[in-house]
Amino acid sequence: MAYDNLREFVAALEKAGELVRIKAEVDPELEITEIADRVMKSPGGGKALLFERVRGHSIPVLINMFGSRRRMQMICGAEKLSEITENFLALVESRGPMSFLEKLKMLPKLKQLNDIFPVEVKSAAWHEVPIEEPSFDLLPVCKCWPKDGGPFVTLPMVFSRDPVTGATNCGMYRLQIFDSKTCGMHWHIHKGGAEHLRRMKERGEVLPVTIVLGAGPAEIFSAAVPLPPDINEMMFAGLLRGAPVKVARCRTNNLLVPAEAEIVLEGYVDPGELRLEGPFGDHTGYYSLPDMYPVFHLTAMSMRRNPIYPHTIVGPPPMEDAYIGEAIEELFSPILKRQFPEIVDMHMPVWGCFHNLMLVAIRKAYPGHARKVMHGIWGLGQAMNTKLIVVVDHDVNLRNYGEVVWRATNSVDYARDVEIVRGPVDDLDHAAMFPRFGGKMGIDATKKWPEEGHSRPWPEIARMSDEVRKRIDELWPQLGLS
Repeated sequence: MAYDNLREFVAALEKAGELVRIKAEVDPELEITEIADRVMKSPGGGKALLFERVRGHSIPVLINMFGSRRRMQMICGAEKLSEITENFLALVESRGPMSFLEKLKMLPKLKQLNDIFPVEVKSAAWHEVPIEEPSFDLLPVCKCWPKDGGPFVTLPMVFSRDPVTGATNCGMYRLQIFDSKTCGMHWHIHKGGAEHLRRMKERGEVLPVTIVLGAGPAEIFSAAVPLPPDINEMMFAGLLRGAPVKVARCRTNNLLVPAEAEIVLEGYVDPGELRLEGPFGDHTGYYSLPDMYPVFHLTAMSMRRNPIYPHTIVGPPPMEDAYIGEAIEELFSPILKRQFPEIVDMHMPVWGCFHNLMLVAIRKAYPGHARKVMHGIWGLGQAMNTKLIVVVDHDVNLRNYGEVVWRATNSVDYARDVEIVRGPVDDLDHAAMFPRFGGKMGIDATKKWPEEGHSRPWPEIARMSDEVRKRIDELWPQLGLS
């Protein structure tokens, strides 16, 4: 089902028993975080929470809407999320061998997918209440952790346009509230919004930016997906929904944003202005250090009647973002396998905070194959930030961490099987030798061949014969052991 807006999704969550309404008054400073953190760390990720009485505010706060596998399936409309990508790839398969990016660029030519492109409408739900005196003070923005630099907007959809190509970027970047009219714009140097700002700096102009709070769940999720820079996130949301996203033009700029949004904040970022932002308790589980970032100036504000404010928290895993990351992994796994047919499976454990660890199982075909895969992954978009890649043989279950540790550690000579490189790393990598630049490592934990420097026979795993296993299976009920 395609949810057109956030309130439709809230109603669906409540009907499915996936939502708890919190009627007690709760402080947006720290208290919402403590409650949500306990719920998110419960088995299965806990329920979505709607805080109806937020101290000092009349707007309710929704948190943990993405925090379970079931809810991600509701949003994407598929029990097996990879089927969405596989179905798309099947549509373009007959058009010859191409990269995924080339296939995405073909989307406008595929008549079968006409119903996923955003459709502009003149009337938007967020037109209902234009705010004469726009102010961040009207919003129940939460302070998440005790040493945070202030309250942070954590689930925004930030829209900007490339002044050269005209392509629109929609990303999810945290926003520290400085005062009633300004907030930090946490654009990492590798992100699309930061590139738009650099190009506007060359022109000597400010960059128009619109912040959307609370569109449909597929649209919010799409803002977090690491898509190629010239691919429209609302088009991707249409692919997930199976229906186009309705968009409307902003009041003070030409950006098109979801027409069903709860709250819309319009303004600009001056490329010549930076301000100290942070610290912030981040998804790595550590406070990210204060640093200089661009500043968003709020100039216009509109909202629906009785809006809902969407929020999330990040910190020591597991958190709500574990399920966002899991969904992204499943959606992009078929793409990675098309890029590298030797890959049987890939997995980014939540405990590795996603970009810190990737496990890859391959069907090895030649000496050095594992290293070829490592370098290929480091050359793919945001995957360049992956700090540790562990490559194992095709028969290893990547989600059985005990098996991965057993197989990997027994198959590695650390003087021979480790690949250490230097290159770009994530802004949040506090251990890197320099900001945004540091070391990354790949471990070849596959069975070694003589051509790779292992001249002795490789031992077999000690396994029981199928004949004996079958006999004991039949005998088991008589043994009184279980």
